[in-house]
Amino acid sequence: MEQELLYRIALSRVKGINKSLAQHIHETVASLELFFELPEAQLQKLTGITGRILLDETRKTALQEARKEIEFIQKGNITPLYFTDPAYPQRLLDCIDAPPLLYYRGNADLNAAKIVSVVGTRRATEYGKSFCEAMIRDLADYFPQLIIVSGLAYGIDICAHRSALKYGLNTIAVLAHGLDHIYPSTHRSTAVEIVSRGGLVTEYPGYHHMHPAFFVARNRIVAGLADAVVIVESREKGGALITAGIAESYHRDVFALPGSIKFDSSAGCNHLIRRNRAALITSADDLVEAMCWNAPRHKAVQRSLFPDLTDEEQVIADYLKEKGEGQINRMTVDLNQPLSQLLSVLVELEFKGVIKALPGGIYKL
Repeated sequence: MEQELLYRIALSRVKGINKSLAQHIHETVASLELFFELPEAQLQKLTGITGRILLDETRKTALQEARKEIEFIQKGNITPLYFTDPAYPQRLLDCIDAPPLLYYRGNADLNAAKIVSVVGTRRATEYGKSFCEAMIRDLADYFPQLIIVSGLAYGIDICAHRSALKYGLNTIAVLAHGLDHIYPSTHRSTAVEIVSRGGLVTEYPGYHHMHPAFFVARNRIVAGLADAVVIVESREKGGALITAGIAESYHRDVFALPGSIKFDSSAGCNHLIRRNRAALITSADDLVEAMCWNAPRHKAVQRSLFPDLTDEEQVIADYLKEKGEGQINRMTVDLNQPLSQLLSVLVELEFKGVIKALPGGIYKL
């Protein structure tokens, strides 16, 4: 079995190999051992493949790399998942450019019934982070077995992971490097917790360090692992838009959080919604309804009028109690608060069930 694993890892290290090509090789060559032993000309005749993939030197180098990797995964308690393994994420099998092999450290089921990817800008605002946490909190309430996938990056990614952990969901971090280190290093403690309550996934061997090009490749796994992808804040040319495009090509459902036209952090999401490339999302309920998931009915919770409000939230609640209602532009003047700060607090109050938003930017208790 170890010899077969050696050849599987080696095949995944041949430059240019993806799941589709690997499958073609399995179908045209009697064994992976033969793929690495037969002369180039004979392999070319068998497979119809031409180019550097079949070069003797290419295959020899791949085998050398695989021998090092086997030693690494054995020491690191890492599970290699080949595309023919039952534990390999079956959703990824639908993606033509899926990696033939993944390295996995964790305990979550990558074939769970419901998986949602949540990504967004590294420069997340309080508005985006508040929405991200509230959405995941409510999803956890509806579906305790749901898995949240993201990329462990700054901003929305790390917010998604930490929110999942906070509310008892498993979460998967897809890395753009090998499992011998964590990037960014400031997220190491979260990554350690994720291993015990989800997992770390990568297509790169342990000795592969982060490279800018790997992040784009990583995004296809983030998109392919899930049933739906939620974009929470993105600039007009943000990396999250790449993930949205990939998800669209995989026929995944894509959702985007709308935001003010004055906020650069919402420009990308607004663009996706405007072009009908993503469905507008304002709550977990929007996602659940669009996905046709049957959420369990919960008894209505009797809320106290002002439950556990921060000082900023209390100021707004008192204002609305006195005025009866408040219009967003008027409130910025009356309360002497910047629009961005006011919106962030209003969103949190709405999530807490303290206020409701009405057309025309009007809010009531």
